[in-house]
Amino acid sequence: KFQPLKTKATTGTVGEVPILPILRDELERMPAGKMLFLETTYGKPFTANGFGNWFKKRCVEAGLPQCSAHGLRKAGATRAAENGATAYQLMAMYGWASVKQAEVYTRKAHRKKLAAAGMHFLESPTEIPVGQNRDKTK
Repeated sequence: KFQPLKTKATTGTVGEVPILPILRDELERMPAGKMLFLETTYGKPFTANGFGNWFKKRCVEAGLPQCSAHGLRKAGATRAAENGATAYQLMAMYGWASVKQAEVYTRKAHRKKLAAAGMHFLESPTEIPVGQNRDKTK
């Protein structure tokens, strides 16, 4: 369960999503009773800004200065939409109260699929020898 900070004061929306098997495997490796998966160097939970700053530093160290924690969220929503997730599924997965944000991702995914499916329309039709009419009725 999670409650996005942006909706806590307005809608109070609480999200509930299953844990992916790869994350569950990592969490099961944690020592018994350990409540934090990621923590500061002082063993405390990160604040939202603190985590974002820490993550950005790790990205820069890895030679990926264009990456961020929020970018991972966007990449996840993009991947889910491209794999067929609906706007309402994205809303449930990411805790969005409005369909507007989810549709940003589904529209982009649909455009990409439609473009791929339509590219064959740009290919040349079979060659017709010069001097022959394409219209067989004339």
